[in-house]
Amino acid sequence: MSSEAREWVWEHSSSRGTARLVLLSIADRVADEQCVSWASLSSLAKRTRASVSTVREAIDRLVHVGELEQLVDLAGPQRSTVYRLPLAAQAVAETAQDEDEDADQAVAGEPKATPALRVSALRRYGIRPREVAKSPARDRKPAVPKFGRSQRKPAPRRTENRHSGLPETGTQNRSEPDLNRRYSSGAVVLSASEWQVDPTTHTWAHEQGHLKRLGQDGLRAADAKWRAHRADFAPRPAAAWATDWRSWIAREHAPSRPNLYAVPGGASAAPSGMTRAEAHTAALLAALDEPTGTEG
Repeated sequence: MSSEAREWVWEHSSSRGTARLVLLSIADRVADEQCVSWASLSSLAKRTRASVSTVREAIDRLVHVGELEQLVDLAGPQRSTVYRLPLAAQAVAETAQDEDEDADQAVAGEPKATPALRVSALRRYGIRPREVAKSPARDRKPAVPKFGRSQRKPAPRRTENRHSGLPETGTQNRSEPDLNRRYSSGAVVLSASEWQVDPTTHTWAHEQGHLKRLGQDGLRAADAKWRAHRADFAPRPAAAWATDWRSWIAREHAPSRPNLYAVPGGASAAPSGMTRAEAHTAALLAALDEPTGTEG
């Protein structure tokens, strides 16, 4: 059922940035149609590459908007926190009801509530009711020495981070207006016009064959087109611009690439009397006769 939960997050969730990654990570562990999952803060921080404080803030935001529930009465494996995606569970239940042969008897337009949680069905996944520690009897009093103050030294207070190997505070790598409304410290952001093709990106274009496919002039034209389309974009880190530039170049057509419907005679549309398959065949034959600029 994790696929249905992930599909709901992709298609219907309003979350963004790290909050969206956290919700997807939780949905990835959904076991049944109740859309119940379990995860620890440290595991979510490792999967989303964010700090523990950022993950905790993202969870609070998801709970506030109603896309996530924290089931405090349940505990997952290794006492991890148990979550539920209530809106995803409701969507899954509605889909199952629509597929049921008795769905025609349902009242049209009637609001459907989130299905009741069946805790007994979650035991097979290691999710059980959380055990509550028993408090000592109120009438029992700790032993007090007869004379003077106790000589026992207080236990040292734990100050280390419980989540070893992860930062306790900090923000995610990119700007995320919904969570912290600022860029992470130390990240240098540039506009598209300020960013320059670095040697690694240029090597990538050569190794992937884009330099040979487009040629030097075609590559410069594609770069100029990319900068014109990205002129109004907000500043980003250099690594983000490099990724976006590579994606643009990979989709850019060679300057000499013929039109799919180009047929002998210069007609852009398929000649009358030809089927679509015949028009495509004619276009391919015309493309084989035209030079591509990569010969020799």
